Formats: sequence, C-alpha cells, structure tokens
Amino acid sequence: MMNLLLALILAALPAAALAQTATETLAAPAAAAVTLDTPIEVLIAAEKTKAILDARVPGLTSHPMLDQFKSMSLKQLQSMAGGQLTDSMLEAVAADLASGK
Repeated sequence: MMNLLLALILAALPAAALAQTATETLAAPAAAAVTLDTPIEVLIAAEKTKAILDARVPGLTSHPMLDQFKSMSLKQLQSMAGGQLTDSMLEAVAADLASGK
C-alpha cells in the first residue's frame, strides 16, 4: 500500500521538476566557494583543489604534521609557518581557487 501511495505521488510530480531538484542538489556542494579561509582538510578532499595546493604549496599535503593542522585554514596556518607560507603563495592559491583552475 505504501509503495502504491509513493508511486502515485511521484507520478503526480512533473519529471522536469524532479530532474531539476536532483541537479540542484548535486551541484550545490560543487558550487560552494572555497577560499583561503576554507579548512585545509576540505581543500585536500577534492582532487582539483588538492592539485592547486600541491602546485602552489609543495609539500603541504604530504607534510608529516598534516593531521595537526588540517582543520586550520591557509590563512591561520600562515601565521604559524615561520615564513614558509608566503603572501605570494597564498595569493597564487587564492587566484587559482577563484578561477577554478
């Protein structure tokens, strides 16, 4: 009985509306903007943004202490990196993140 009721409800909805809702739901996380304030663990979880970090901040994603700072943003980490994470590095990362490279 429940399956019949669900089938009737779904049949009443236009297929285009269902497809649009599914597309919007899937696109929402991808459309979320990532910035220098995004936690490093979020940046390295996506292949594209991890590649940006690997190119612009070599060694960051393989650093032996990654577990200790991965919840921080690049901006937060910069103040603790003793000059190893420069303004120009962050500017390059920010530009790549903004352009979606």
